[in-house]
Amino acid sequence: MNTPATNSAASGPPLCGRGAAASGGEARLEPPAVLAPLLGGPVAVLGAGVSGRAVCDVLGRLGARAEIFDEKAGAGAAQTFGAADAERCRLVVFSPGFSADHAWLNVARAAGCTCLGELDFGSLFWSGRLVAITGTNGKTTLTEFLTHALRAAGEPAFAVGNVGFPFSGLALKPVPAGAVAVCEVSSFQAETLRHFLADATLWTNFAEDHLERHHELDGYFSAKWNLIGRTRPGGLFLGSSVARYARASGRRIPPEACVATEGAAPDARLDGTPFAGYPQRENFILAQAWWGRTGRSEAALYGAARSFRLARHRLARVGEIRGVSFWNDSKGTNFHAVEAALATFSAPVHLILGGRAKGGDLAAFVGRISGKCRHVWLIGETRARLAAICVAAGLAHTVCGSLEEAVHGAASAARPGEAVVLSPAFASFDMFHGYADRGDQFERLVAGLGDSSIFQ
Repeated sequence: MNTPATNSAASGPPLCGRGAAASGGEARLEPPAVLAPLLGGPVAVLGAGVSGRAVCDVLGRLGARAEIFDEKAGAGAAQTFGAADAERCRLVVFSPGFSADHAWLNVARAAGCTCLGELDFGSLFWSGRLVAITGTNGKTTLTEFLTHALRAAGEPAFAVGNVGFPFSGLALKPVPAGAVAVCEVSSFQAETLRHFLADATLWTNFAEDHLERHHELDGYFSAKWNLIGRTRPGGLFLGSSVARYARASGRRIPPEACVATEGAAPDARLDGTPFAGYPQRENFILAQAWWGRTGRSEAALYGAARSFRLARHRLARVGEIRGVSFWNDSKGTNFHAVEAALATFSAPVHLILGGRAKGGDLAAFVGRISGKCRHVWLIGETRARLAAICVAAGLAHTVCGSLEEAVHGAASAARPGEAVVLSPAFASFDMFHGYADRGDQFERLVAGLGDSSIFQ
């Protein structure tokens, strides 16, 4: 593996823009054999975000020339990609936001280009051990926890992929021998994998999500199932809901791959850790299965659980005012996550719900949560549709024009002992830069409630 001493971050402006070559003074990487014949001309990089910038950094160090394309105005890239562009390129590397049937990729394939997702591209530079993590929920936490546990045990480990650091970025980091890449893989990334090969894959759970892209539930499952074929024999660890759907859909899975992640008895050794109860307990059980099969110390894993802290925006208590508690679960971007969050509360909650639709049966979802909610406060693009469904379900609700209106309304209506929970169930991009921005704004609004007239 090529691991030059110079570390290039996968953030900030790209080192190579449209038509730019490698910047001077940096050691050049040697291209993997499969890429070498494709680098004689420009390489089209589709997407100017974090993944695209990381690919550009690597291409620059390979001495290749990148041309960046992004549909968004202001991204510093060409906004159209046509047949003439494709004819000049032999290689196209695309970000996860580009679906497999995107028009630009169809143009590239018609021109005979090799098309690789960023995860595939990055994997070509990695020769260490590779653990893939996927699932509808919990995959980021499991990725972060396994990385933390490995490091705590003295093993070099890197969290990459959908967790926020592109796999390609590791090509520019000094990586110690024996390192483990713990790679979060979304369905968007899994569906086009060709070169990525995991030593193990841990698949936490499965529930409806991203149907706006995969169109139907089995399409979503199939996208993730592609990762199974990119895993070495004996390396599968499938949570209960994954195994259940696989069997119901006629897919064969080895019995030893099935991990009973649901309904586990309490484990006193996890008291006081994020994994004491569900939904996080599911993540620990899956990690434990892999950890034990690889012969690592169980005591070390429990020790890592005690020192591990959840990242922000994952069902965290952020304040209490006059007996009303406030919880930030902005990363709850699908139905399954919201239902798991609500299951942790013994009393009905005031739920802030809504955002950009991702498909799924909204009526069934509202029916499932109605018994756990005293009132729902609806925001974002889905608020009108949700309101109509709430009327039919008899669920008390208020349509809000902003997050501020929802927070203030819920805070005013909540009684002592009740909770106000931001667990939106939908994508954030209709109103926010991302789930973190949404959660940050929620926390600022909660912090300001003590000075508002609501609690005076």
